[in-house]
Amino acid sequence: MTTITSRYDGGLRCSSSHGPSGSELETDAPTDNQGQGERFSPTDLVATALSTCILTILGIVAARHGWALEGASARVEKTMTAEAPRKIALLEVWITLPAGLDDSQRALLQRAGEGCPVKLSLEGAVPMRLHWA
Repeated sequence: MTTITSRYDGGLRCSSSHGPSGSELETDAPTDNQGQGERFSPTDLVATALSTCILTILGIVAARHGWALEGASARVEKTMTAEAPRKIALLEVWITLPAGLDDSQRALLQRAGEGCPVKLSLEGAVPMRLHWA
């Protein structure tokens, strides 16, 4: 179990502390929802969690097989609903694997990435599309 402690700082900003490491982050409401948009929004963190979870799982699999994964990247686009209630309408992720991997390596990495814990947790609640290159 991991504990994260969050507090409201005012002005639609929050601060959170990761219990095990002490690492901290701040959020801000986006400009289209009454905030200043100067930090990641809470829904931005959901999108970030998806893309970084995929890359982390890819890194685990690559390390297990002795494959170089440096240079892999993911770009995520988050679309919010236009009408109430405000929620994430779509998370679309473009994953780029490094050159030098053969088709079987790419297929194994893609299967692993499709099964990352964040994606599995969001399935059925948030539409997602993953694009592999």
